[in-house]
Amino acid sequence: MERINEVLVALRRIIRATDLHSKYLAKNTGLTSPQMLLLQTLRNKGEDTVGGVAKEMSLSQATVTTILDRLEKKALVIRERSTSDRRKVLVYLSDNALEILKDAPLPLQEQFTRQFSDLQDWEQLMIISSLSRIAQMMDAQHIDAAPVLDVGTLDRQESDSEEK
Repeated sequence: MERINEVLVALRRIIRATDLHSKYLAKNTGLTSPQMLLLQTLRNKGEDTVGGVAKEMSLSQATVTTILDRLEKKALVIRERSTSDRRKVLVYLSDNALEILKDAPLPLQEQFTRQFSDLQDWEQLMIISSLSRIAQMMDAQHIDAAPVLDVGTLDRQESDSEEK
């Protein structure tokens, strides 16, 4: 029973660290972690289609569209039909988004990525294997997820008061 408690405490710490960082990010930028990741993805890629962004972020197009809708309402992204191929809609950052990205705190996954990269290959594989097994034990292997450390659904409402 002691080992089970150790696992549950470790999982709770991960969830809590993610939650605290998400709140910090929201307080400093007014954005969720998935929104920030999408803005960073567009900054790194330049303009792209919704499908291209979804593929880059490992999310469904529907999820990315929902995130883009919220970012567009905040005037942080612009969607325009391509002039060379009228079937495509391109997405790119507004000047407001570039300003936010300049001063935004680093997402939690960037700190994690740096430290994870410093591990030996066998340590990385052990962590991946263990976490994959935990996801399977929690029947979570089919949940839509992106490489972003955040809590809740990726397309959740900011808050009830903001939506009204």
